[in-house]
Amino acid sequence: MSFLNGTKLTPASFILNGIPGLEEVHLWISFPLCTMYSIAISGNFGLMYLIYSEEALHRPMYIFLALLSFTDVLMCTSTLPNTLCILWFNRKEIDFKACLAQMFFVHTFTGMESGVLMLMALDRYVAICYPLRYATILTNSVIAKAGLLTFLRGVMLVIPFTFLTKHLPYCRGNVIPHTYCDHMSVAKISCGNVKINAIYGLMVALLIGGFDILCITISYTMILRAVVSLSSADARQKTFSTCTAHICAIVITYVPAFFTFFTHRFGGHTIPPHIHIIMANLYLLMPPTMNPIVYGVKTKQIRESVIRFLLKGKSNSSHSI
Repeated sequence: MSFLNGTKLTPASFILNGIPGLEEVHLWISFPLCTMYSIAISGNFGLMYLIYSEEALHRPMYIFLALLSFTDVLMCTSTLPNTLCILWFNRKEIDFKACLAQMFFVHTFTGMESGVLMLMALDRYVAICYPLRYATILTNSVIAKAGLLTFLRGVMLVIPFTFLTKHLPYCRGNVIPHTYCDHMSVAKISCGNVKINAIYGLMVALLIGGFDILCITISYTMILRAVVSLSSADARQKTFSTCTAHICAIVITYVPAFFTFFTHRFGGHTIPPHIHIIMANLYLLMPPTMNPIVYGVKTKQIRESVIRFLLKGKSNSSHSI
């Protein structure tokens, strides 16, 4: 280890210990994680390609969905390749700076995920409450600016994590009982005062997650009021059906996220460490894996585009023969 400013110990690297207590079944645990990661990568790239290639999907709702897919790919890729190296090859060492970089990307992209879900809720609000002004309100320029602001918000709020963690003393050792570098997992192995880290982490969660959930709640309250005011039951069902995939995505994202966040801070010793770590991995893997499936099943336009794409491919292959 090397000294910083003569007093603070900074390790050259950390040891990511995988899932403590389940070392003997690391290989078996890796198979479902690898399967989910494969589905996430292929599903999200497939969805992005479909939205890009199908002109019928060049609408704000699907542009936001493509942005969600792009975020999902980056979010799970920031940890899963490294996690699989730990579980498969026992390659547990990670450079100190690489650990800080991973922490930055994990928290930036999870914040981005939440922000995109919020933007998608606002998109549904505009589409249902102001249908005649939908195209003029949500222009490509507005969508690009909203996406950029959501990304910059995450970057600006997450950057302090790296500085706060970097300047902690690590005189207890460098073994992290986790599969990736999460802010509080790294901070907890320090022998310094991590109260500022915990408070700032809570603040960021409220500024990102709390704000986004508030916007989503307000949007859906307004949507429900608009849907209830429709005259026929069929119109109400058709209008609200455009939101079902998004509601599923919200549940898939926020339930494991809240579990991970609150158990890390308030769970104490009541929940076994391996449950914490498995849920922390699922929290990064579940949304990327499930979102393409949910949108593929629940969204009529995407189903039709997939069928058209497959028929086109089949037609091209028969012509080539």
